[in-house]
Order: sequence, then C-alpha cells, then structure tokens
Amino acid sequence: MTLIELITQSAFTEIATLLVLAALLGFIGLLLRQPLIVSFIAVGLIAGPSVLDIVHSKEQIQLLSELGIAVLLFLVGIKLDVKLIKSIGSVSVLTGLGQVAFTSLFGYFIGFGIGLDHTTSLYVAVALTFSSTIIIVKLLSDKREIESLHGQIALGFLIVQDLVVVMAMIVLATIGIGSGHGEDGSSSVWQVGISGLGLLAFVIVFVRYIANPLTEKLAKAPELLVVYAIAQAALFAAIGDLVGLGMEVGGLLAGVALASTPYRESIAARLAPLRDFLLLFFFIALGATLDLSLLGNHLAGATIFSLFVLIGNPLIVVIIMGLMGYSKRTGFLAGLTVAQISEFSLIFIAMGISLGHVPQNVLGLVTLVGIITIAASTYMITYSHQLYSIFSPVLNIFERSGTPREKVADDHPDNHYPVIIFGLGRLGTAIAQQLKAKGIKVLGIDFNPSAIKSWNHLGLDCEYGDATDAEFILELPLKHAKWAVSTIPHLHTGLSSEDPRRTVVQLTRSAGYQGKLAAVSQSTADSEELALLGVELILEPFQDTADHAADILIQGVKSSK
Repeated sequence: MTLIELITQSAFTEIATLLVLAALLGFIGLLLRQPLIVSFIAVGLIAGPSVLDIVHSKEQIQLLSELGIAVLLFLVGIKLDVKLIKSIGSVSVLTGLGQVAFTSLFGYFIGFGIGLDHTTSLYVAVALTFSSTIIIVKLLSDKREIESLHGQIALGFLIVQDLVVVMAMIVLATIGIGSGHGEDGSSSVWQVGISGLGLLAFVIVFVRYIANPLTEKLAKAPELLVVYAIAQAALFAAIGDLVGLGMEVGGLLAGVALASTPYRESIAARLAPLRDFLLLFFFIALGATLDLSLLGNHLAGATIFSLFVLIGNPLIVVIIMGLMGYSKRTGFLAGLTVAQISEFSLIFIAMGISLGHVPQNVLGLVTLVGIITIAASTYMITYSHQLYSIFSPVLNIFERSGTPREKVADDHPDNHYPVIIFGLGRLGTAIAQQLKAKGIKVLGIDFNPSAIKSWNHLGLDCEYGDATDAEFILELPLKHAKWAVSTIPHLHTGLSSEDPRRTVVQLTRSAGYQGKLAAVSQSTADSEELALLGVELILEPFQDTADHAADILIQGVKSSK
C-alpha cells in the first residue's frame, strides 16, 4: 500500500495531512513574504489531482469550504455599517467607483479581445475589480500606514468594493433564481423575491429591536457570543440557500444584522482566525477541480489580465485622485493597494460556474491571475516608497499644477519654528505642549489625519506630511529651526529595512538643515546607531520613565525610615 493510499483511507488522516501541508507551505510563504492566500492556493494545487491527489473526502471538504465562505461573507457584512459610508469621504467613493467602472469596462473588452464570450468576459471583468481586504489591511498595518491619508483612502476603496460585492452577489442570485425549476421560471422569481424581501425585513427588525440587547447579554460570555455569531452566519446562509438567494447573500445579511452592534469589532477579530482556517478548505476544494496541465493554456490570457490589474488599477486611482487635487504621492501609494484580485474573485467565478453561466476552465484562468497579482502586489505595497522614488518623475502629469498638498493646517504668516516634531503621538504631543507652555513655537508633522485633527484642537501648529517624502521635507521651514525631533518609533516588522528615524536625519540634512537632531530610541542598540548617525539628543521613554520612577520610589523609601 502506497503512502497516498494510506493517507486517503481515513478522512481524518487526509485532513490532518492537508493541515500539515498547509502549515509547511504557509511557512515557506512567510519566508518569501507572501500572504496566506497564495500559500493556500498552492496547497489546493499540490493536494489536487495534478500532483499528490490526496483530496478524496470531497463532501467533508466541500462542507468546510461552504462554511468558510459563509463566515467570510458574514465578516464582510458585519463591516458594512451604514454610518461608515458617510465617513469615508467623497474621494473614496469617487475613486472606488471609478476604479470598479474602469476595471469592469476595460476588463470586459480585454476578455472579449482574447477570445472569451460576452458572458464570460463580463464575469472575469467584474471579478478583477475586487481587491483583497486581508492583504491590504495586513500590509498597511505592518508598515504603520493604516492611519495615513492614503491608508484611510484605501480602506474607503475596500468599503466601496464590499458594496459592489454585495450588489454583484444579489444580482447573481437573482439571475440564478428559478433556473431548472419548472416550466415557468417567473413563478420562482416571485417566490424567491418575496422570500428575499421577507428575510430583509427580518434583518431590519432584528437590527432595530433585537441585535443590541441580545449581543449585550451574550457578551457576558465572549465564547458564547462567538458561537452565536457562527450559528447566525450558518443559519442565514442555509436560509438564503433554501429560498434561492444563495448561501453567499445569506451570509452577508447575517453580518449586516450585527453590523450596528457595539460588539461587531470584537466578533470580527475573534472570527478572523476561523475564517482563515476554513478558507483553506475552499482553496483545497478549488485545487481539486483544477488541472495544472491545463493552466498553461491560460498563461497568455492570465499574463494580460495580470498586467492590466497591476498597472491599470493603480493608474486609474492616480488619475482620479490627481483630478481631485491630491498629490501624485498620495495617489500612487493609494493606487498600489488595488493592484491585486482577492478571494472574492474566485468565489464570484465559482458562483457563475455553479449557475452554468461560465465554463469550468475560467476558474483556472482567474486563479492564475490571482496567484500572479497577489504575489506581485505584496512586494509592490511593501516597497511602495522605493517604487515612488523611481516613478516620481513620470507622475508629474497626474498632479494638478497649483494644487496645494494635502495640508490640514493653514499656512502661517510667521513661518519660523525653533522646533519641528515628526510624529504626533503621545510623546510628540506631550513635548509640544510643554514647549508651548514655555512660549516656544512648535510645528508638528504627521501623515495621520486623526493626529493632525487632535493637534488642531489643542491649538498646536501642524501640517500633514510624511517624513519619508523628500519633496515634502524640502518645503518645510527648516532654515530657522534649532531642533528637528523624530518621535516616530522604528518597529522591526521584517517587511522593510526602512527606518523612519534614519530617513528624517538623511532628508533633513540633504535639505540643508543645520540645527540639532533628536530621536526616540527603543533599545541600547538603537541609541548607539542613532549616535553614529549624528543625533545629538536620544530620547529613551522607557528608560527615562524608569529612572524617574526609581528616583521617586527611592525618596519615598528613605523618607519612611
């Protein structure tokens, strides 16, 4: 008996083997700085019939796959709080819708041009509009850019795309209603339409009268709240499937029903690992249907679509944001975040296949596009600042002449600041308030719009800007400054060797700054490195606090004797 035969004798042994394979490939992907989605797709392809052929418990894996999709769409729904749509701003709405329209339109013509039929071209074009929330949020968080202006705009894109996902799923469900049921599909349409309205009415009533008091009671036992959330996702998905709306729409409505509760973030955070675990089985089920020998047939088409996503999506974002008055840098950094497709793209195509609208082999084409764009965009987002430095000269055409940068503070008539602080966190704010109290003017710099807003409320002068932007540094009033202070911590995330403190030192000196430098240090090694860079004042918040606390404690001990 071969090893493969031994593994496939038991469903438990088979799934255990798949999990070990997923952990191994996930670790390799981690070393290559790739997100789990790429590793999961690789697991499905390797475990499928073209390589190891160890996927035989198809019913069990399909069940876990469907539960994973329900949880995934539940988490999308729970983020769709109507209040958020008002807060993301016109730039996110216009740019998000512009990107969706551009990708759908040109993607359709590309698909038709390479030989796909009209319906298949439309499906592929729409699938290409979805960007991966998981990848974008993870990479921006690792780079500490989730609160930056381009990070906030990127989150706005995701909300707009989520709304498009909802509409696309509903449209697909409506198109698929009644197919294969009776002679007259219109009766099924009415039946399912009424059922759908009934489910939607229940969600509205649930949100209005039940959601908050119910989750408040369940929150007393957090584990029970998580179990309930999973149960609601599965129940709504099952109901959606029974009435003909589809599990996907049911899962979305389950999330929407809890989107207005104060516990939605807690639920989402606790369900995220379960989502990732169950999505593994979606990709395994996907891989079991793909023939690697046939993927080569899609190589040319996948390459064309991938280049379109990697270049076309960022380009349309840069153009739209430039027309709206944003700098080329903000547009470029925000545009890079949409340079990939997502797991929703594969789910969307899978729905089309299940409805009989597109052939099975299209899934291989979109999967190949997903592998290429997700892998490439991970490096594009990770090294976005380096890429901007390379492409900055050719981006001038996308920046309106005479348009001011994204400054929150007004220009000040007296532009002489003895102290300029980069990083408006708690430490930077505390230093600024102390200096202001002693009559010393301070200019604060940060790329977090919320921090800028807080400084404005405190009556402190500040400007929106990024310490890693050489062009921005040149515009600062460095000539009269005596101190340039960086309170931006350097976190070793493994994604990039770029140290914002080193960048501040290098760019300010290059801009002709003659004053003294101060920077925050997190360790002794940090302090030594900063000293070598020429930093005159090294701030050690933890050590300074410990020294101060020790002095107070020692005085207290001595006085009590």
